[in-house]
Amino acid sequence: MFSQNGLSLDQAPPISVVFRFFLSGSLFGVLTGAFVLYFGSDIFNADSTKALIVTHTLTLGVMLSFMLGALFQMLPVIAGIKLTSPVKKANLVQYPLVLGILSLLSAFYSGEPALFISASLLLGVTILGIASIMLKNLLALPNHSNSSKGMTIALGSLILLTLFALYLTGTLSGFFEGTFYGQIKTAHYSFGLFGWIALLIISISFQVIEMFYVTPPYPDFIGKSLPMRLFGLLLIGLVFGFFFANIWRIVDLFIIVFMLCYALMTLRRLSQRKRPIADATVWLWRLGMVLLVLSMAAMLTTRFYTLPPLNSLNYIFFAGFALSIVFAMFYKIVPFLTWFHLNAQGYFTAPMMHEVIHPKTAMKHLYIHLATLTAFLVSVYYAPVIYLAGSLLILSFGWMLWQIVHAWKLYIHTQKTGEKFEMTMPEVEG
Repeated sequence: MFSQNGLSLDQAPPISVVFRFFLSGSLFGVLTGAFVLYFGSDIFNADSTKALIVTHTLTLGVMLSFMLGALFQMLPVIAGIKLTSPVKKANLVQYPLVLGILSLLSAFYSGEPALFISASLLLGVTILGIASIMLKNLLALPNHSNSSKGMTIALGSLILLTLFALYLTGTLSGFFEGTFYGQIKTAHYSFGLFGWIALLIISISFQVIEMFYVTPPYPDFIGKSLPMRLFGLLLIGLVFGFFFANIWRIVDLFIIVFMLCYALMTLRRLSQRKRPIADATVWLWRLGMVLLVLSMAAMLTTRFYTLPPLNSLNYIFFAGFALSIVFAMFYKIVPFLTWFHLNAQGYFTAPMMHEVIHPKTAMKHLYIHLATLTAFLVSVYYAPVIYLAGSLLILSFGWMLWQIVHAWKLYIHTQKTGEKFEMTMPEVEG
């Protein structure tokens, strides 16, 4: 996880910056579960308002919150970038982001044009603002690693998909005529799933898999070229999608091949790790890659056969892939940051990482996550199980919520009662 120069307390943002994004992401996860309980199996109807609400609660509320928190932390670590005034930037991002997401969800539910406009302003300014700042800092780097190059491309994708979203919400509010609504909607969907979520996970994994689990590096055809190739495919789909209706079917086939290569190579690298102990985070990475393979297999099948359940299964597989990696990173980042900040402040009583979140606690969450995914998969064929799935989803994110609260309480308690190293200079006799 560390750059060559290591990580100092001056580089790292305050622990509260990361924790607050993780906290809001967990709360939106609980809200996602509540929506599942309220809407039931209607969430699997991709064209319904209920599916839109659940999808955007998950992608914006959960995924974007966790990913922004991770970026605030990882830009100094992976790229050596120090974001100035991180607390101020976090305030300017998080509060409008939360309000914008709630406005958008309300707009989907009510269809009120004013809510679409307010959501567009709040989310547009916030996401474009922070993504542009991070992108500018990354572009200014004289030397790039595979991870920093991939993160740069992922942030560029985030900016594009946000612009697409503004066109879509502008159309829904009546501000635009929506002449290209269908084409832009497809591009928004593809850039969101593959250009932002998948590409950011891929980029971070280039550094994390090798450093956390002591594995060989990814081969060049993945580490150096995969992010740009994925982005190039998405640009081809975007440009030619205005002229050829079936271009995305061709683009998707190449994306499937690239994503399968990445997933299988990651599974291979995890099998080559030099640390033999497989904790919950290793299993979460493995689970995420298996779900990504299943998602791509389902996506490929739907290109040749019209099987409605496969669309729902693909939805579950891809969401499960993304959440599995978020959970894996969460159980590395939260204990490390708690220990690191206290240790850097001089507390020799700082809790060790396993004392912040015990490995058995993370393993229990893995079981909850597996049960949640299983319930969602069964609910595709037997609708009443969706209520069990929604309840387990609330439990899953509630579990994470408690780990954040526990880590924060431990951090504050150590600051109040912990003992520091005393640095004293020897007296000089006159």
